[in-house]
Amino acid sequence: MNNNDILIRIRYALNLKDGQMVKIFKLGGVEVTEEEVKKMLTKVKEEFGFQDADSNETLPCNNKMLDAFLNGLITFKRGPQEKKSGQPENPVSITRRNNINNIVLKKLKIALSLTSEEVIDILGLAGVKISKGELSAVLRKEGHKNYKECGDRYLRNFLKGLAIQYRTTQK
Repeated sequence: MNNNDILIRIRYALNLKDGQMVKIFKLGGVEVTEEEVKKMLTKVKEEFGFQDADSNETLPCNNKMLDAFLNGLITFKRGPQEKKSGQPENPVSITRRNNINNIVLKKLKIALSLTSEEVIDILGLAGVKISKGELSAVLRKEGHKNYKECGDRYLRNFLKGLAIQYRTTQK
C-alpha cells in the first residue's frame, strides 16, 4: 500500500471529513488546503494500469506528510501532550519505506487509545487471527531482537476492521 492509500483507508474507517483532515494535518505541523486533501485522497490512475494519469488530479503523500497526519491524528483524538524535559519531540517517525506499516499501526493504536486486545479484536472483525505475541513483535521498536515487520495484509485488514467497528457503532 502506498501512503495515499493508507490515508484514504484511515479517512474512510474513521469517517473523517475534508475539513477535519485539514485540521489534523495542521496539528501535525503541515499546512494543506481542502483541495490538496482531495487530491491526496484521489486514487492514482497509474495503479490501475491507466496511462493518462494527470498529475494535476493527484497529490502524492510523502512519508513526512503521512507522519505529520498521524501525529496530528493523535493530537486530534487525545488532545495536546504536555512536553516533559528530556523527552524527544517525536520519538517514532517514518524513516524508511519498510517500517511505514508498523508505525501507522502503532500511531493509530495510540490515537484511538486501543489496548492490544482491542487491536486483536479489530483484526478479528476483518477475519485475521493474530496472537498477542505476534502483535507485540509488530509493535516493537525497529532494531529490537523480536521486531517483526508489519505486512500490508495486517495493516489493510486492521483498517478494514476499524471501518467495520467505527462505521457500525456510529449509526
